Amino acid sequence: MTLKETIETEYKNALKAKDKNKISTYRLILSSIKDLDIVNRSGPNKKDTDDEDIKKLLKKMVKQRAESIDIYKKNNRTDLLEVEQNELDILAGFLPKQLGEEETKKICADVILKLGASSVKDMGKVMGELKKTHADEIDFAKAGPLIKELLNN
Repeated sequence: MTLKETIETEYKNALKAKDKNKISTYRLILSSIKDLDIVNRSGPNKKDTDDEDIKKLLKKMVKQRAESIDIYKKNNRTDLLEVEQNELDILAGFLPKQLGEEETKKICADVILKLGASSVKDMGKVMGELKKTHADEIDFAKAGPLIKELLNN
């Protein structure tokens, strides 16, 4: 079952359960996927939307929710914070689990050793290799500072 089909199934289940929070989030996801389908069908690079495209979209949506949550925390808006957190939890449920900081640090150190990186100038090479091998499991916003730290030591 593709990721889109899984989301559609979850949407139908939420409709049956009359869970308003989930229904609105799934509608948001499905409309974004439709927009992505339209973009992919038009233009010079025509292609079908696949699971990788949907994962990128979901990651972007998760990042937006995380930024909103930070803002709401700073401004003590618990009402809005709760809504965003629920959406973030639903969105994150469709993405592969992210590795923790220790595992990320170990993988970064291994890649640095493998590539023979010695200074911050090599950071691009390290990030490129990580994106090739661990794109779904590493949060690159957290990996960047870890790589810098490892290369400076």
